[in-house]
Amino acid sequence: MPLFIINDDITNLKVDAIVNAANNSLLGGGGVDGCIHRAAGPDLLKECITLRGCETGDAKITKGYKLPAKYVIHTVGPIWRGGRKGEEELLKSCYNRCLQIAVENKCGSVAFPMISAGVYGYPKYEAMQVAKNTINSFLEKLEDDLDVYIVLFGRDISGFFEPEDGLNDFLNSRIPDLFDSIKMCSIAGMVGEATNRLFKTSSKESRKICSERMSDLGDILKQPDESFSSMVMRKIKESGLNEVSCYKAANVNKQIFSKIRSCAGEDETETYQPTKSTAMSFAIALKLPLDESKELLRKAGYAFSRSDKTDIIVEYCITNRIYDIFRVNEILFTYEQPVLGSKCH
Repeated sequence: MPLFIINDDITNLKVDAIVNAANNSLLGGGGVDGCIHRAAGPDLLKECITLRGCETGDAKITKGYKLPAKYVIHTVGPIWRGGRKGEEELLKSCYNRCLQIAVENKCGSVAFPMISAGVYGYPKYEAMQVAKNTINSFLEKLEDDLDVYIVLFGRDISGFFEPEDGLNDFLNSRIPDLFDSIKMCSIAGMVGEATNRLFKTSSKESRKICSERMSDLGDILKQPDESFSSMVMRKIKESGLNEVSCYKAANVNKQIFSKIRSCAGEDETETYQPTKSTAMSFAIALKLPLDESKELLRKAGYAFSRSDKTDIIVEYCITNRIYDIFRVNEILFTYEQPVLGSKCH
């Protein structure tokens, strides 16, 4: 039941339900409300007329009509009046009611715009905090799977997130320049040529040594290292974490965790190959220091790269003990990198 931030047009999303930030009449308006009504077609308005409006903080559901989404959940956010008129509680109520309705209608995925953060004037950073905290609190108590998306639109995302001091310097110190990249390619080419010469001039003795080493390799393969799945399960026990809390902290679905659990242990008959995103997510969830995070990635067949911004940002977060997966994803999103976590695959 992961929570993702994405930058997209909410009317194009193929999810079970999208949320419409509507006005009290539910009869359409400007911003995302108008976009959803135009994309859904006139039948949406006809159904909305039958709902007879909606109170601020409440929500009502309709069909999606021409939208890719099956449903539209209409909610009315509060107008910002300085924060002293119960705006925060009303905004929390919007998110909770929409999530409740999504679950009642057996939705497996739901996408939210930033409710009240447009013409209603709710400060962007505060609106994001309410959205993040309310959704996470709801998902922590939920037993069923529900993938939730917070959808921003357009290039201007300033104001929604706090800047991370020191990250730019860290990025600049880790990403190799073009000269280093060219130098590495040259070295790789020279190594390749040397290897070719070695094989061309190999003697009987060399082939004999190779044969003996292949035999040794067979013995090594019979005694494999601890797997990624086994290390995850071992670290959960050592940390005293609850399994459910762990996979939620990693921002993954319980089906993913079930695969990890079933592939752990000495008698494992099948292996689980996580994506790199999933492997890094568990390093964050388990609050592993950098050396153990590198070990976990190695067991999954990966390594942190100095030429990949996502890897550098995750390494920065681990080094600075930023273990809140949503905060990590906020930073990744700000730098236009893929966020961590995984849906069932």
